[in-house]
Amino acid sequence: MQNTTMLTLWFTSGGLVLTPRTGSNNPHGSSGQLFRRICKSKMSGMPKPPCPKFISLEDGEFTTKSTSNGFKFRLVSYNILAQVYVKSSYFPHSPSSCLKWKARSQAILMEFKNLSADFLCIQELDEYNSFYKSNMESLGYSSLYIQRTGQKRDGCGIFYRSSSAELILMEEIHYNDLVNGIDYENVPTEIESNNTLDVDRREEASGKDSTKANSHGDQGDPNDPCVRLKRDCVGLLMAFKLRDPSNHLIVVANTHIYWDPNWADVKLAQVKYLRRRVSQFKEIVSNKFCSTPSVIIAGDFNSTPGDEVYQYLVSANSDSEAPAIQLCSLYATNGGEPPFTNCTPDFTGTLDYIFLSDPGYLKPVSLLEVPGPQSADIIGGLPNHYHPSDHLPIGADFVVLGSSNSLIIPELQDVEDRLSKFEIGEQMKVQNN
Repeated sequence: MQNTTMLTLWFTSGGLVLTPRTGSNNPHGSSGQLFRRICKSKMSGMPKPPCPKFISLEDGEFTTKSTSNGFKFRLVSYNILAQVYVKSSYFPHSPSSCLKWKARSQAILMEFKNLSADFLCIQELDEYNSFYKSNMESLGYSSLYIQRTGQKRDGCGIFYRSSSAELILMEEIHYNDLVNGIDYENVPTEIESNNTLDVDRREEASGKDSTKANSHGDQGDPNDPCVRLKRDCVGLLMAFKLRDPSNHLIVVANTHIYWDPNWADVKLAQVKYLRRRVSQFKEIVSNKFCSTPSVIIAGDFNSTPGDEVYQYLVSANSDSEAPAIQLCSLYATNGGEPPFTNCTPDFTGTLDYIFLSDPGYLKPVSLLEVPGPQSADIIGGLPNHYHPSDHLPIGADFVVLGSSNSLIIPELQDVEDRLSKFEIGEQMKVQNN
């Protein structure tokens, strides 16, 4: 019965058509229909480059970070499409001029600037040390970056304004660590259920050959759990003290989950590990700083609304060995998920999300508007001259309602005490003189 369930999930997964960047030119299902509707739309003149718009959740009007009372911060998640994956053969629908690194890098940098976020959770980030780190520092951002393992050249990064938040703790997530937890005498059915038929179907449906498959790291026997779980995917966990009077703490997680639609078992294993690590990290922060932080998890989950990965993340269930953590999707609970966050001829659908836990201390007050099927700037598919990635950014403005801090953070209190004693001592010296 368990095997039957897994095989059903397998074929259902394949039907989602979450094709890789090297996928076919034959979209099918709801994804292809949506893209065809987009392409049939008529453009009335050349559209102006879109500026990010944050829509107020209270009155439905455009808003800026300065329009709300209380401490406010903005968080954006964005898969920027690593330059290492940008090839004209992968994006034949895109103008060649907008795929070149010189144009794309400047366009992405400008988009970062226009988004004006306090936290940027970036996936498929490459050229970090050679371009983004220094350029973002000039815009007032500090950052941390984790590169994927193996031969991969991209990774995940979090850029944050030091004027808005102070980094107090961080951890890296390497999903390859899942290999260390394999019980070979009791391998889960979902890990061993893959077979040659699934691989052949995937390659036949996507039109990609084994050389392209291997370029994405699909080497070795897929029936071997060690090979299957070793996908070189990564994530970042960072805890911040907001620079507001309440000293409220937030945990920001950024991740990129494995892409293959036929490997739903691997995706599920990764998000289970993510949720467990976030729960543990939250507990560490709570105990170390005597405060319960709010949690925001952002990233490209390569999963569509309603599938098993998505349902697990928003469900009340949690692994027994980890503290419980309840998550909700930011967009789903505020009007619904976007119609799509990824738009190409091979796939058009929602893959990117922001999840929240314990929202009692944070209130989302506006959401970043995501273009719809009729938007002129996405006709023909992404990337294009208006959107430098095949993904669209998502984000929100949050207001801090309060804090669970019952004590001032010990480390900061110690620093403040020493500064206070130093100032008193200096004043006494002046008086004695």
